[in-house]
Amino acid sequence: MHNRGMSKRSIIMLFFVALGATTLIIRSGQQTEIGLRVAVASNFSEAIKELADRFEAETGHKVVLIFGSTGKTYAQIVNGAPFDIFLAADIRRPELLENEGIARDRFTYAIGKLALWSPKAGYVDTNGEVLEEMNYRHLAIANPDLAPYGVAAQEVLQARGIWDKIGERLVRGENINQTFQFVISGNAELGFVAYSQVKQWIAGSWWEVPQALYSPIEQQAVLLRESEAARSFLDFIRSDEARETIRRYGYDTP
Repeated sequence: MHNRGMSKRSIIMLFFVALGATTLIIRSGQQTEIGLRVAVASNFSEAIKELADRFEAETGHKVVLIFGSTGKTYAQIVNGAPFDIFLAADIRRPELLENEGIARDRFTYAIGKLALWSPKAGYVDTNGEVLEEMNYRHLAIANPDLAPYGVAAQEVLQARGIWDKIGERLVRGENINQTFQFVISGNAELGFVAYSQVKQWIAGSWWEVPQALYSPIEQQAVLLRESEAARSFLDFIRSDEARETIRRYGYDTP
């Protein structure tokens, strides 16, 4: 079990674009010119904001970040969404895009970790036994049909023998950020979130789930549209500097 106070964070203006929860973030200076469009799995939002800012400062290329679930973003890409790069939360969708001739230059940029978290201090124990006790009304997970972190959460619950017992206690977020919102808003007492969310700034208590209980969350990037800026960005994501930042946000790197 871990407990931590919440640190201050800057407020970011968000607005929603096509297909529901996909979120577009344009940083200062980009209001009049759309730059490199990078679709990003929602779990990676904090890390990529820092990386994109650094890349812009070093290269002068503008970056637009579009966040959403990996499954929904994949569907958008197949249907012609004009993204240049896709940073997914799994291997399967980038591999499908590659096989379909839509993407190339596929590589792993991060390996995600899962955590069971509650904003209430002392609520989640060191072994996650709170799951079996079932003294909660709702447990939040990301939708396994859309989000790899949801698949991992389902695998953990199956490994603990309670997947079929939870029933109506289970609430599903479209992506890991919505899942987090379910918990922090009190609509669920606890939930499976990305360890990177917990590590950076979450208050409360949590259990870092042993990776033996779920399939590796290997997150892959692909190039969708060829350009000098896109190639430069992917090279930057592969750099030692970027990998150090990614690890600092709670991920492993290849």
